[in-house]
Amino acid sequence: MDKIQVDILGLSTSPASGGAYALILKETNGNRRLPIIIGAFEAQSIALEMEGIKPPRPLTHDLMKTIIDSLGVELSEVTISELKDGTFYAKLIFDGQEIDSRPSDAIALAVRAGVPIFVSEKVMEDAAFLPENEAADKQIPPAAQSKDPKLRALETLRGQLKEAIEKEDYERAAKLRDEVRRLEMRD
Repeated sequence: MDKIQVDILGLSTSPASGGAYALILKETNGNRRLPIIIGAFEAQSIALEMEGIKPPRPLTHDLMKTIIDSLGVELSEVTISELKDGTFYAKLIFDGQEIDSRPSDAIALAVRAGVPIFVSEKVMEDAAFLPENEAADKQIPPAAQSKDPKLRALETLRGQLKEAIEKEDYERAAKLRDEVRRLEMRD
């Protein structure tokens, strides 16, 4: 599997998200961004570790890291390996062994263990986006004047997607991106 190393760019929420957060990953040697929707608990766990804040009692991910260390096993990397029906899947890599994980848990452990985070190239191709300034060079010519309703709908959705990204509403952007892809795939 071809994989791309990523860094955590940040966490974002919006009032319409219902308590969910968008974890934004950025490819280390590129410009693509990958938003992954995660729960509030996992977002808090990741943010606390990134900020170096230690809670008075260990969180679940701290406990998991302590157990892993106690067993003498070393986490070497985590990989966001698949995207199926809008759900991301991850793997924890221990001495060559792969263990299934939710991406949010894998990343919470990765920040605690200081190990690299990877995303499969296929997942990046399917779900990543370029931010506004990098995407400008790759835009599709405007179809606003087109008489084809599909092209008009696509252009409208692309405009909404651009606006959502500019407002850092990554949850909405992910949904709009998926709708654009569905329309593009229709014949």
